[in-house]
Amino acid sequence: MFVLATLLYPCVLALLCAGAGLLVDRVSGGFLPGMLLPAIGAAGLIGVSQLTTYSVFAAPATPYLLALVALAGFALGRGRVAAAGALLRDGGWRRFGWQLAIGVLAYVAALAPVLFAGRPSFSSYGVLTDSAFHMLGADFLIRHGQDFSHLDLRNSPGQYLNAYYNTSYPSGADTLFGGSAFLVHVPLIWAFQPFNALMLALATGPAWVLVRRIGLDGWLAALATLSITLPALVYGYELIASVKEIAALGMILTLGALVVLHPRWLRGSPLAVLPFALVAAAGISALGVAFGAWALTAVIVLAVILIREVVVGDAARGAVAAGSVAGDRSRARGALLLVAAGGCVALLAALGSWLDLSGSLQVAKNIAATSNPGNLQNPLRSVQILGTWLVDSYKHVPTGAHLELSYALAYIALAAAVLGAAYIVYLRAFALAAWLALMLAVWLGLTAYGTTWADGKALMLTSPVVVLLAWSGVAALRAFAQRPASGGTLRGAFGWMAPPVLALALAGGVAVSDAMQYHGSNLAPTARYDELASLDSRFAGRGPALFTDYDEYALYELRNLDVGGPGFMFPPRSIAQAEGQPADLDQVPPATLRAYPLIVTRRDPTASRPPAAYRLLWQGTYYEVWGRRPGAPAALAHVGLVGGLSAQCSRVEHVARLAESHGGQLIGASPPEIVGIDVARASHPAWRESRLGLLMSRPGHLTARFVVPRAGTWDLWLQGEIMPAVGVSVDGRQISSISGQLTGVATDPDTMAPLHARLSAGSHQVTITRGSGNPLAPGAGGSAILDSIFLTPAGAGSQARLHVTPAAQWRSLCGEPLEWIEAG
Repeated sequence: MFVLATLLYPCVLALLCAGAGLLVDRVSGGFLPGMLLPAIGAAGLIGVSQLTTYSVFAAPATPYLLALVALAGFALGRGRVAAAGALLRDGGWRRFGWQLAIGVLAYVAALAPVLFAGRPSFSSYGVLTDSAFHMLGADFLIRHGQDFSHLDLRNSPGQYLNAYYNTSYPSGADTLFGGSAFLVHVPLIWAFQPFNALMLALATGPAWVLVRRIGLDGWLAALATLSITLPALVYGYELIASVKEIAALGMILTLGALVVLHPRWLRGSPLAVLPFALVAAAGISALGVAFGAWALTAVIVLAVILIREVVVGDAARGAVAAGSVAGDRSRARGALLLVAAGGCVALLAALGSWLDLSGSLQVAKNIAATSNPGNLQNPLRSVQILGTWLVDSYKHVPTGAHLELSYALAYIALAAAVLGAAYIVYLRAFALAAWLALMLAVWLGLTAYGTTWADGKALMLTSPVVVLLAWSGVAALRAFAQRPASGGTLRGAFGWMAPPVLALALAGGVAVSDAMQYHGSNLAPTARYDELASLDSRFAGRGPALFTDYDEYALYELRNLDVGGPGFMFPPRSIAQAEGQPADLDQVPPATLRAYPLIVTRRDPTASRPPAAYRLLWQGTYYEVWGRRPGAPAALAHVGLVGGLSAQCSRVEHVARLAESHGGQLIGASPPEIVGIDVARASHPAWRESRLGLLMSRPGHLTARFVVPRAGTWDLWLQGEIMPAVGVSVDGRQISSISGQLTGVATDPDTMAPLHARLSAGSHQVTITRGSGNPLAPGAGGSAILDSIFLTPAGAGSQARLHVTPAAQWRSLCGEPLEWIEAG
């Protein structure tokens, strides 16, 4: 699966984009440089997938239509492909080697945490759970298109799909993602991060075109392209798989590249506008109508150029011939046809957004005006736009020397950007200069009127533009160095050294910033989600199922069980539960549970067993599935027994009186035997205690003693959030090494799979070791939080025993170690 998701799937997607790009190039007149073909092909495929998924009948054919478009492109563009192959065979790779390498390098860098972990996963797990909705949405749209009439709005998946995709939420990236992944038969949960990485890598094409326009080539152009594509803020958004913004970023840079290339197509046939229109439409489909703000920058620049061509015409060149009037009319007619063709293509390729324009505008307004900062506890800093931010997450602020160095590198980039802006004007690259200026104006405007969440997106989408300006400063210094020497040896030495030194400072700042985020990334637990997928296959169609864990990725993994997640943003309508918290079944009214034939719980001996109406159907490493007994009535009352003895007795009496009045009996659940280990009293280095648990911030050992009452095999359980490798030993003998065990929610610690140890009766010592490990390993600086440690007899797990007691004998239950009691 790892090879399929991270290597085969992106290769197939890249071929789809390249083939579609060849088709667009052939239809539009053959003016596109090779570096732009994949990005423009992706835009074309987004347009195709949006059209096919608009219809419930055509949606399932989307993967095959995407393949058909790509095959048509390779067939029509076979001459160009053959010429490129011949050029490479004749040694052209020496000339075009950098162009071929930068896309691959960008993909490897963007997917580095997953690639170097060697397992299918996705990075910065739990930082932005919106990715769960995109997985669910992509699967639904390819299977059902824009048909939401059959959704079950009582449970979570139906509510999510209805609230997002039935309200004109932008789905351009999702339909391309779903269609391409279905073609390769790779689970969307494992294809999601590779898709994001490849979409970002496609942005190297337009970035290269822009870099070449400012005069850089060779290794400097390659470094500049990678720095523009992977600045710290963009890299952070890619790690959290912010798919809409990553897809839109490539479209923004492609619009800029097409502005730079306007002499090749703006005066051509009306079909020459096809690439520009497709890219603008793809941006709108991916990001929403808010993308219009960025598309407008390119439109304004091109409109000025067109107007100048039409209005000034021959008169601007001093022509007085009679034919000049006819020439002006011809140019005006050509310009109108160009605009009309572009408008038609953009309308068709983003049809869904335009047909419900009011809904699209409302979505954009809600996103721009929301007071919810999402995963941003504090607003991002404007200095982050300059590409460098030396900390493990773009959401955090560096401290100490890292903060000082971040600002130092930012000031260097800012000075280079000012120099670069002047140099672009000096080059008379007025179209590029105008586009860059308008891009900065859009950022300033959005920042002035936006909120924290929208400001962060605008900052990220503008960062590559500012980094491009900084690299224009490198180009300026290089041009200065290549002028005839004057001013003595010192000036000559400075002139030759300044460009590479500045280039290394800019590229080094970006590389180190990205490496620190790579180091601090958290990866999704592969084995646990594979187990969820197996549950979906095993129990498909037997739902609805109540899912007690807070894990919104279960929306996709359990999509055939119609899950209800009480702690989700959209919980089952019959169950009230605080968002972000696992469900407490003791708080759910018994009558409500009758709607759920299945309950899926985590294996956790400290959690309450489901009510007596349910029996254990299946137990895996991480999950248990409980089924409601056929015909089982709802309990008259179900009460969790917490608190002191008097409180427990009072609750037992209340339930007993209710049972007596209905001729029923009492059913109680006794928990498994648990031997607790006090982490707070354990011996450990200067690890800090927090509300989340013990933060194992650096290498060291935790040791704690415990006593088991009898000999035998015991299960050792750990709860917490552990990304880097942590060793577990009992009495000096290592029994396991744990890593990548996370829930993605620090306030809901992960209950890890039990570790088996054969122990004699009496005292023992457990040791938890965080070693120095491999500092280059992905997530080596990720979460390492230990919340609790305990033991249970082997196999006991969470299978609490049920006890039936006559209601009249309720006093015998006072003080008994029961999880809950119910009247049945």
